[in-house]
Amino acid sequence: MRRAIMTFGEHLSADALSRLVTTLTISPAFDPQGQPRKPGALCIGAQKAGTSWLAQMLGQHPQVWIPPFKEVQYFNHLHIPEHRRWIAWHYRNKPQEIRDRHKARKVELQPELDAYLTAITSGKMFHNQWYKRVFAPAPEHAMPMDFTPEYSGLPDEGVQAVRDLLPKARVIYLIRHPVDRAISQLRMNLRREKRVPATEADWLAEVANPVLDERGDYAAYLPRWLRRYPDMLVLPFGRIARAPHRVMDAVEAHLGLGPCFYANLTQKVFANPDGPMPPPAAIAALEARLAPQMDALRDIMGGDFVDEVR
Repeated sequence: MRRAIMTFGEHLSADALSRLVTTLTISPAFDPQGQPRKPGALCIGAQKAGTSWLAQMLGQHPQVWIPPFKEVQYFNHLHIPEHRRWIAWHYRNKPQEIRDRHKARKVELQPELDAYLTAITSGKMFHNQWYKRVFAPAPEHAMPMDFTPEYSGLPDEGVQAVRDLLPKARVIYLIRHPVDRAISQLRMNLRREKRVPATEADWLAEVANPVLDERGDYAAYLPRWLRRYPDMLVLPFGRIARAPHRVMDAVEAHLGLGPCFYANLTQKVFANPDGPMPPPAAIAALEARLAPQMDALRDIMGGDFVDEVR
């Protein structure tokens, strides 16, 4: 079945594919009469590990519904207080970004979607009923899905709160090689701050910054999630680049979905542009510091999995 679907895609022109992706990713099915409901699946994971790519793919699947602002940030708002300031920024800015994106692409914004964006970001937020209202517009035939990578770093009681509210949720956790992930995050942070370390000592100070550890502590995070969701699908980042069709086969099987044609399956999302790279001494320091994370991945997931994380 997938082979037949891919044959259809291979005969589309690049322009036609672009129009298809635009239609699928900014005009999802939307039921304004839908009732509040819990998500049926979560996607969590390390920063810079492919969650945006997977959201782009599953956003095209007719049996999946992802909120228009993607990351709901509900459980981390409740259980990681230091996230609350930037989560407030997320909800102030994302609705306007969605409106601006429609305008730039000359696609009419549905009045129902506009009203939903206003309602979901107004009044009292971050309680259970609000969380279920986020997924109300999902069509009856579609599985609502919460793509919030930051949930991977929830404390133990936060993961238990997820389990208590969503005992039947299907969870996907994306993993990237700890050193590659930290370098990618560091380069992104430096680019946003518009600065470049001047010396090797400056680079060594950068890679020692514990902020790089926040989303890559697999030794602590994976066991917490596997205890509550032993059937969780854990995907290595390297498999996305080498075998994206294999990744989507596994995701569809895990979520109970039928096959789908995915446009731009091999295209990177939010790839780091060219720019300064840490010198060898800084990379070696990162490798030494993060070696315990590789050991933990090998113990938890096995050697074959570790071979695919980069």
